[in-house]
Amino acid sequence: QVQVAESGGGLVQAGGSLRLSCAVSGSIFSFNAMGWYRQAPGKQRELVATINSVGSTDYADSVKGRFTISRENAKNTVHLQMNSLKPEDTAVYYCNANVKVRYYGPGSDYWGQGTQVSVSS
Repeated sequence: QVQVAESGGGLVQAGGSLRLSCAVSGSIFSFNAMGWYRQAPGKQRELVATINSVGSTDYADSVKGRFTISRENAKNTVHLQMNSLKPEDTAVYYCNANVKVRYYGPGSDYWGQGTQVSVSS
């Protein structure tokens, strides 16, 4: 019912940049927040960046000053601009949308399929 479509990702050298995009569609009443998470092999999924319904952002300490999350409300799209990439940024990046699909009830999380980001040293 809710579709999360990601694009971007790839293989870059350390110090390079990538821009991830995530478009959300389907039967949605309202958006609470959108964000990006990542999971490296052998590690738990971790928050990278989030943006809420009024544009307030939150970042993991490890990416502050390098990554920027932004949104295009009219297109239900969120972007993650990643600059000064490091090998430790290598992970599968997942887009998350916390939305209400019905007026009554709490928001629910919907996830994209993930996109691989690989940074070589």
